[in-house]
Amino acid sequence: MIGTDSWRTRMMERIERELDACVRPILGQHGGDLKVISFEKGLLKLRMLGPCTNCPSAVHENERLFEGELKRRIPEIEQVLIVTGVSDDLINAAKALLRKR
Repeated sequence: MIGTDSWRTRMMERIERELDACVRPILGQHGGDLKVISFEKGLLKLRMLGPCTNCPSAVHENERLFEGELKRRIPEIEQVLIVTGVSDDLINAAKALLRKR
């Protein structure tokens, strides 16, 4: 049933498998990767990792590429959004370093 914890777990596993199969190998050629932020109501949010992280043209092109490929493989995905900017983890790590000074 859609919305249950087991459905979400299976969907996230399926998304990770498809990313491993069709997206990560391409990003890996450029030293990049990505992290799944969330999947809710058909919207898959990803964060790019590596050298192309904040390049606007790379983000836009990859968003279109990933969306087309993933929607074809996983019909439950209606939209892919690449989240840009500084992650909460990075902000918290920076704050921790500054507190040590």
